Amino acid sequence: MTTTQITTAQPSAESSAEHARPLARLAHGLQDGTLDAKQLGAAGEAYAAGWLEHHGWRVLSRNWRTRYGELDIVALTPEDLIAFVEVKTRRSLRCGFPQEAVDMRKQANLRRAGVQWLLNPGHRIAHRGVRFDVVSIIVRGGRPLLHHIPGAF
Repeated sequence: MTTTQITTAQPSAESSAEHARPLARLAHGLQDGTLDAKQLGAAGEAYAAGWLEHHGWRVLSRNWRTRYGELDIVALTPEDLIAFVEVKTRRSLRCGFPQEAVDMRKQANLRRAGVQWLLNPGHRIAHRGVRFDVVSIIVRGGRPLLHHIPGAF
């Protein structure tokens, strides 16, 4: 996977302060050391969705399930791309970087699930293209460190 920087429309100062409060609450939820792996993953997905919205994205679906697996977040970028976002959250790097868990098999299943989402009649939305992103979150020092990888695969 390659890492690239994404440029997004920045919210106004007033809008930014308004959006920062919910994002701070979501970040606070990740600090709870008693969360099990499933709860940590759900908190990470909520934080990632809030972070994307803070950066001008519109979340279309969360935790959408197919026989190929679950799409964590489906969102419309400010550039009108539909992004299927896989979120990986960890407390340490003991098992490697979180994004390394999105292996070839996982990527193939996410592509199949993405096609199913696009074929669903309820998901007809004007867009300019599709891509698959990965958001990696590491909780360190009681705060989340988020790394967004646009077009990861």
